[in-house]
Amino acid sequence: MLISINPENPQPRLIARAVEILKEGGVIAYPTDTFYGVGCDIMNKKAIQRVYRIKKRNPSKPFSFICSDLKNISDYAKVSNYAYKTMKRLLPGPYTFVLEGSKLVPKIMLTNRKTAGIRVPDHAICMELVQKLGNPIITTSAKSSDGTDFYDASLLHDELGSQVDLVIDGGQVPGLPSSVISLIHDEPEIIRPGQGDLSIFE
Repeated sequence: MLISINPENPQPRLIARAVEILKEGGVIAYPTDTFYGVGCDIMNKKAIQRVYRIKKRNPSKPFSFICSDLKNISDYAKVSNYAYKTMKRLLPGPYTFVLEGSKLVPKIMLTNRKTAGIRVPDHAICMELVQKLGNPIITTSAKSSDGTDFYDASLLHDELGSQVDLVIDGGQVPGLPSSVISLIHDEPEIIRPGQGDLSIFE
């Protein structure tokens, strides 16, 4: 199923449909401020396993997930004063922050070091999805068979539509990766430079 949602002002009725699919354990593709993502409710283990199969990914490599705001992040990760101030300056935006996960995070979503990658994208559709669902959602870029990331929903639907329960068309997205920054022990480490200003870490 493919539905178009306005990326500036997402229609509540259409967001509600997508959230219903997530609540039922569905897997959806949706736009972010980087690429199109594939995801599900972080609390649904069967759905998470489905995302692993779609991505052909080793279960020992956890996915990142989207929180709705800084308060929501502090439910799912240990956030120091330094981490809070840093994220407050940069979020929402195209950053993935690596933090120590809290007890609320399912084990399947944590690395061996008990860390998790957390995003708050600057995109109204995924923000609405997380807020209305009430739980974070997994975020991992949707990739074509040749390994390229999707920034266009119709191409994604042609190739991955049969593997997911819903594709949300929110128009074209930047098609550039997020910057990944570890804030473990208040020692910032740029793991992958991508979109966004990184000058505060220099």
